[in-house]
Amino acid sequence: MELKIEARNVELRKGWQTKIQEEQAKLVRHYPNFVLHLRVSIAATAHHKEGGFEVKLVASVPNDTVVVTRKAEGVRAALTESFDVLALQLKEIQRKKRKNKKSPRGAEQAQLSGVIRRLSPHESYGFITSADKRDIYFHENALKNMEMDDLTEGDSVVFGETRGDKGPQAAWVRVAD
Repeated sequence: MELKIEARNVELRKGWQTKIQEEQAKLVRHYPNFVLHLRVSIAATAHHKEGGFEVKLVASVPNDTVVVTRKAEGVRAALTESFDVLALQLKEIQRKKRKNKKSPRGAEQAQLSGVIRRLSPHESYGFITSADKRDIYFHENALKNMEMDDLTEGDSVVFGETRGDKGPQAAWVRVAD
């Protein structure tokens, strides 16, 4: 995570830098490889009613930017509160991304057809050649009402496609009727 600290109208104190680095370490631990860039801005404000300082965090995450601004009498209190709010917002962004990736239970998936191209029963996976000549990976956990030993290369199957970590994969597979 790239970190940039800036101070306006105030001298940046060593204790504040240490606090920021501690909070950055927490973010890296709890959200590994998620926060790409973090900018921390500390400014002294002229208005006593708003508090003596303003802390602003700008975090860049994939496809989004999170901004948190807090005003307080003391910088450490504003830093703590800002990082707490940032952590909650990051947690919410990740929750929404996980929710969007999951398809609702019971939702009908398009049923595709294909042929078993390769089986690796000892490694519990195989590949299907789809009707449009694409290779679709499947794991034995995706098999419905059968086991790897029930399949042979060349068998016709139907399957539901989903997006895996390394490309298209079958969410479920069964022998074609």
